[in-house]
Amino acid sequence: MKGAATVTPVTPLVRWARTHPLALDALLAAGVLVCMVAGSFVDPHSPEGTYAWGARTPDVLSLFLMVLGAAALVFRRIAPMPVLAATSSVSLVELVTGEPRAPVVMSAVVALYTVAATTDRPTTWRVGLGSMAVLTGVAMFVGPLPWYSQENLGIFAWTGMAAAAGDAVRSRRAFVDAIRERAERAERTREEEARRRVAEERLRIARDLHDVVAHHIALVNVQAGVAAHVMDKRPDQAKEALSHVREASRSALNELRATVGLLRQTGDPEAPTEPAPGLDRLDDLVDTFRHAGLPVEVARTEDAPALPAAVDLAAFRVVQEALTNVQKHAGADAKAEVSVVRVGPNVEVSVLDNGPGTTASPDGTGATEGTDGTDGTDGTDGTDRNGGHGLLGMRERVTALGGALTAGPRYGGGFRVHAILPVNARTTTPGDATP
Repeated sequence: MKGAATVTPVTPLVRWARTHPLALDALLAAGVLVCMVAGSFVDPHSPEGTYAWGARTPDVLSLFLMVLGAAALVFRRIAPMPVLAATSSVSLVELVTGEPRAPVVMSAVVALYTVAATTDRPTTWRVGLGSMAVLTGVAMFVGPLPWYSQENLGIFAWTGMAAAAGDAVRSRRAFVDAIRERAERAERTREEEARRRVAEERLRIARDLHDVVAHHIALVNVQAGVAAHVMDKRPDQAKEALSHVREASRSALNELRATVGLLRQTGDPEAPTEPAPGLDRLDDLVDTFRHAGLPVEVARTEDAPALPAAVDLAAFRVVQEALTNVQKHAGADAKAEVSVVRVGPNVEVSVLDNGPGTTASPDGTGATEGTDGTDGTDGTDGTDRNGGHGLLGMRERVTALGGALTAGPRYGGGFRVHAILPVNARTTTPGDATP
């Protein structure tokens, strides 16, 4: 499959090594101990001039120092500097007392490589040069061998190569990490750019939809006015106008259906086929909250004339959201009162509760503590301090119809939501909305 990672027999071993670093270091320490013990049986100064196996035998102190140095390497990734100090100390003891000398300094070489691979370059330079100077100086001028012996020069070479190798590994890791981070950042940038372009395209489609539908609705309005004007005197012309109305409405519906189909995403719920809720369903809504344990009293005008669909829906949503906030935040003993009355050209919707006492803040903004029906709002701009957007949504819905909404704590405790909705509502653009 394209893009799939190649799995080799070594891959499980690499994955195990990354998830068990301490066990891997224990295996490395065991390998170093085996190499040091094996090297202690080899005499580089045999009479034949070659390395003779079994020509010498390490003493007990050398074996003990080799075990200590190897044991310290188990913790080389956890504490690189202390491990380097410990292995260097046992190496110095061996360089001074060992006769014949055992390769205990091998543990210090591995520890120096670890320090160089896990720290920055200045630290590698300081620690590397210091370790080289101390180990080589003690071996040359304090140890039993002549200063110019090849074993002393070997200590200088191995410590230098360990520091250089560790620095190279660290640089390569940093380079690979930088490439990986750059690739991830580029991928995130591409995704964000794609989302931005999708949002811009959806906004453009919505604007086009507005233009097309507004044109057709304006045409329907004009033709309907013509039909109403000439219905009695010229029925033929009224019939023609109504035909234009039908064609314009059909075109508007087709445009609307096509554009909304573009805006829908996979997995979006199907559009509801039932009518939008309104105040005719207020009793059902209140019963739902009563069954949930919230006492609600309703006062409304009987036999009130029907409201426009947008105003009816907005009033229903205000009551629904306000009661939801009361149930969530006003406390177990809270009660709510809902009032829907017609006052002149407006419909006023009020929802009151007697939730436990949140009072206005000292600065007079009406900030609450979020323990009543406010969702933690400040009562002025509708934003929720606790992260909700209930009042903000209500305010935008009411303002879009040319109305006004106020929300804030009541004197003596509780909270009040009051919405004024004009019956002859005109929708406004966000720039025209006046809180």
